[in-house]
Amino acid sequence: MLSHVRKHAFQLGRGPLSPGSRAGVGAAVGLLALVSAVESADGRAVHYVALMAVAPILAAGFASWRAVAGVGFLALLVGAGFAVADPAMKLTTAVSLVGIAFATVVAASVAAVRQGQVERIGELSRLASVAQQAVLRPLGPQVGTLAVAARYISPTATAEIGGDLYEAIDTPYGVRMIIGDVRGKGLDAVRLASIVLGSYRHVAYERPDLRAVVADLDRAVARNVGDEDFVTAAVVEERGGTLTIVNCGHPAPLLLRRGAVIPLEPPAPAPPLGFMPVVRPRVERLEPGDRLLLFTDGLGEARRDGEFFPTADRAWRLLGHGTVGDGLASLETALVEWVHGRLDDDIALVLMEYTGPRSGATVAVPSWEVGATES
Repeated sequence: MLSHVRKHAFQLGRGPLSPGSRAGVGAAVGLLALVSAVESADGRAVHYVALMAVAPILAAGFASWRAVAGVGFLALLVGAGFAVADPAMKLTTAVSLVGIAFATVVAASVAAVRQGQVERIGELSRLASVAQQAVLRPLGPQVGTLAVAARYISPTATAEIGGDLYEAIDTPYGVRMIIGDVRGKGLDAVRLASIVLGSYRHVAYERPDLRAVVADLDRAVARNVGDEDFVTAAVVEERGGTLTIVNCGHPAPLLLRRGAVIPLEPPAPAPPLGFMPVVRPRVERLEPGDRLLLFTDGLGEARRDGEFFPTADRAWRLLGHGTVGDGLASLETALVEWVHGRLDDDIALVLMEYTGPRSGATVAVPSWEVGATES
C-alpha cells in the first residue's frame, strides 16, 4: 500500500522531485511507517493514528504542494485502514482521520505559498544575474598588448549579484582597465556599477590623462549616490610598455615578475570615487611576461578561523603558470579550499600579462612619465 501511494504522490508532481522534496517526502513516509509499525504492534485497537497528521506538515517544509497532498492522502489511507480493522471503532478515531485530512489541506496550502515564494525569488535571482552579466562583459583573451582574463566569484550559488566591477578597453592612449567595488549589495549596487562602467567606457576614449578620467568618474558617482555611498576603484593604463595606476581607496594591484610579487601601492592615499579624490599616479616599466593581478577587497577579507588568505605569499605559485585564465582558475580553487567554501563577499579578479610591444607600432608614452620625450 505504501509503495502504491508513494508512486501516486510522485505522479501528482510536474516532474522528478528535487533533492529537498525527496528528503521531505522520505521523512514523512518514514514517519508514517514508524507510526504504522507501533500501531500494528499495539494490537487491533487504534491509539496512534492521530500522529499521522504530522506527516504532511513535515513534508510541507520541503516538498511541493502536490507531493504534500500525496503524503496526506497516504496518511489518510493508512489511518483509514487501521480504523476499519478496529473491531470497536471509536469517535476519537474518526476525529483523528478528520484531523489528518485537515492537516493535509493546511500543509498543502502552506507548501503552495512557500513554493510560489521560492519561484519568485529564483526568478528575481535569475533576472539579477542577467542584469549583472549585461554590466560585466567578458574580457580577453587579448586586449591590445595584454593577455587578459577575469573572474567573478559569488559567496553562494544563489547570490550572484553585487557591486564589483571591471573592464578592459584598447584605447588610443593604450590599454586601460578599471576594477572597482561599490559600497552595498543588490540591484542598487549593480545600478551604480553600471553607471560607473558606462561613464568609464566613454571617458577612457576621450581623456588622455588618467587623472581626468578619475575626475569624470567621481562626478558621475557623486551625481548618483547618497552621502554615505562610494566606489573604490583602481584605473590602470598600459601605454608603450609603461604601466600607470591611479588608485582611489582600492586594494593595491600585485605585480608578478620573475617569481617576485610586488604590491603596487599608490604614492599617496586617495579617497574613493564620490569623495573628490586627488590621485597621484604610480608608474612602472613593464617587462614581457610581467603579470598584474587586480582584485576587490573580498579577496583580502577571505579568511578561515580568523586567518586571512595569504594572497601575496601564494600569488606567484598560483598565478605564474599557464595562461592568465589558468592562473585565475588556480587562485579561485585555492581560495575556496582555504575558506572551506564559505565566502563572505563577492570577489572580482582580473589578471593581465604584458606580452611585449606591438611590432611596428608607435605609441605615445604618458605625459607624466619621467624622462618622456613624447606626449
